[in-house]
Amino acid sequence: MNLGSPRSPQTKDVATYLNEFLMDGRVIDSPWLLRTLLVRGIIVPFRASKSAEAYGSIWTENGSPLVHITRQVQDLLAKKTDFPVTIAMRYGQPSMAAAYEALLKEAPGLEEVILLPMYPHYAMSSYETAVVQATEVHLKNRYAFKITTIAPFYNDPLYINAMAASVKPHLKKGHHLLFSYHSIPEKHVTKRDVTNSHCLRLGTCCQSASPAHAYCYRHQCFETTRLVTQQLGLGASDFSVSFQSKLGREAWLTPSTTSRMETMPAEGIKKLLVVCPSFVSDCLETLEEINIRERENFMKAGGEEYEYIPCLNTQPEWIETIRMWLQQIDADPQTLTFKPHAAYV
Repeated sequence: MNLGSPRSPQTKDVATYLNEFLMDGRVIDSPWLLRTLLVRGIIVPFRASKSAEAYGSIWTENGSPLVHITRQVQDLLAKKTDFPVTIAMRYGQPSMAAAYEALLKEAPGLEEVILLPMYPHYAMSSYETAVVQATEVHLKNRYAFKITTIAPFYNDPLYINAMAASVKPHLKKGHHLLFSYHSIPEKHVTKRDVTNSHCLRLGTCCQSASPAHAYCYRHQCFETTRLVTQQLGLGASDFSVSFQSKLGREAWLTPSTTSRMETMPAEGIKKLLVVCPSFVSDCLETLEEINIRERENFMKAGGEEYEYIPCLNTQPEWIETIRMWLQQIDADPQTLTFKPHAAYV
């Protein structure tokens, strides 16, 4: 299950997609009336045409890169397992209901669906909303099969191995590696703090052991970075972390990727590699925002070299990782299983 995409890069289709996406109460967690006024009265009318232009710059003959890549993952995985495999999008098509029906058509006696949200890190606006929707559709249609959901895999050794393998060929002497993660509002982090006293309340909260880390997006991003760079043998000065794609005026996780693009050259970082581990499939935020706009920002600020490292996409190590997860769960149902946050229920 991936994020989704507009049907086309036409303004009307982008507006439809943005309305569905931004009206999700786990994306913009304001009261419904305020969210409606904000999304339908301000954001979509003013952003749809600009977003359509951005989508148009990355659209391919196969349509949306994210949807096309996810379908390729489906096809490649289906060749490696005896399980029927299908895909769903949280927003847009194919829907979760369509995915369930496709599985039932292929396997009428279906007893269990293994759900893989394509988000390595837990956030209410990504992983959580995907799982909630999949569960709601399941309950609404009273399907007899059960759902087993794969937990966020930000620190799973197989995922870390795949990430390190994807980054390693791009490493060059004298180049700095930037891990750019999708940002989220700070209040999303504190709202999912199961202790109500840890996240963003301590200067070392992400490094200090806590039950909050099971649902803390910020900690999980830092942990992915630590494990990947450790496997690659990088020193502390060889890499850094930033957060991209802020929307609105409230406080989001920092430092922002845009601000880092503008300041790094002055700090002596003029040769840059950028990887986006919060995405497993290339999409608007990687292909347009990072590979086009942020590239321009970095070069204008005095950068000399800039290389975007593609997402895992259809890399063999990633497909094999998913296959091995399925094998692990088939052998032991408790392996990798998601344990819901109280707010999920």
